Amino acid sequence: MIGRRSFLIGSAIAAASAATVKATAAAETAVLPALDAAAVATDSTFWAAVQDLYDVDRSIANLENGYWGIMARPVLEAYIENTKRVNRQNSFYARSAFGGDFENVRLRVAAAVGAQPEEIAITRGATEALQILISGYNRLQPGDTVLYSDLDYDSMQYAMAMLKDRRGVEVKTFAIPEPATKEAVLETYKTVLDQTPKAKLLLLTHLSHRTGLVMPIREIADMARAKGVDVIVDAAHSWGQIPFNAPDLGADFVGFNLHKWIGAPVGMGFFYIKKDRLADIDIHMGDQDWPADDIRSRVHTGTINFAAALSVPSAIDLHERISAPAKNARLNHLRNYWVEKLRPVETVEILTPDDAAMHAGITSFRIKGKGSKDDNNAVVVRLRDEFKVLTVRRAGVAAGQCIRLSPALYTTEAELDRLVAALTSIASS
Repeated sequence: MIGRRSFLIGSAIAAASAATVKATAAAETAVLPALDAAAVATDSTFWAAVQDLYDVDRSIANLENGYWGIMARPVLEAYIENTKRVNRQNSFYARSAFGGDFENVRLRVAAAVGAQPEEIAITRGATEALQILISGYNRLQPGDTVLYSDLDYDSMQYAMAMLKDRRGVEVKTFAIPEPATKEAVLETYKTVLDQTPKAKLLLLTHLSHRTGLVMPIREIADMARAKGVDVIVDAAHSWGQIPFNAPDLGADFVGFNLHKWIGAPVGMGFFYIKKDRLADIDIHMGDQDWPADDIRSRVHTGTINFAAALSVPSAIDLHERISAPAKNARLNHLRNYWVEKLRPVETVEILTPDDAAMHAGITSFRIKGKGSKDDNNAVVVRLRDEFKVLTVRRAGVAAGQCIRLSPALYTTEAELDRLVAALTSIASS
């Protein structure tokens, strides 16, 4: 099995190196067979082959991969070839063949996320996707209430708050408890929904960019629906870390990223609108390029990065060759590797629970009693400059700011050992 997986990874490199743009867009995916997640997570031969697909600077242990995911070599090579072609053919290509190629990209994304093509529209990232869904949601009336939590993404919080002026609604916010448990999270959402009879829209983040907390999303979505509340789900960090399809979430509106955990070029994402809910999202900026019953009328970006879009199928191909379950197992292993070694250190507060259903690869911490911006910036700087470990401070958590760690598939256990030694030293000083 190890040999087969290594062969498939090698085949991905060779295929991308020789591919034309047409072959890149239409390539068939060789999906790995079902894997024993516990075994594959620590399969050193397999993950050495995967790590070899990434050209990274090893002078620093980069544990800040939540910003965006670097392209693996097969995707990068496809992106370079696509860039050359688009640059060479210029508007001749854009005005003749790109439309069909771009539609093939949309079809590929829809198949990968388990949706119908008419439920998917490509955007320049999850932020654009979710801003469109939030600002375009047209079922709100003056006096209604919209809800979001402290762990939701900043730009999405801004968009929800904007609805007060745009739609005349009330905006209610609330905090997710620490330490988080599934029971506590569900009780928090139940209480908020029970206490807000005028609620009509809930922003819900599948995997928080602040702490890495994974929400019991289907239960919350079902709970909201029973109260007549629609849910817009932010899946920017979850798809690619957690195996699921769009319909699994139980929400009719979802924003996704392609340049984080799928590994497409920067500037690619998409949104999902369940087929029978399209009318509940406004046509974007009066778009007339597409009919009102076509989801593509809900986003009008203008000129996009052609080459980035054309390279999305290569990223999805590699994602599926490695397999979502294998990626999930590996990222969970890397997360647990450092967390288990630091749990006994009393001054290091791990903010994400060890419940496997409540985390994936991302987890945050803070040094006990140090929840300010300056406190956490100081730790980030020490980790970077003194110990050569890259992390990032995250604000917005109600209980205090924190530091996020997000390993990637190319991260090694030795780099995590460097982190553990660094934090043990810092926590004791």
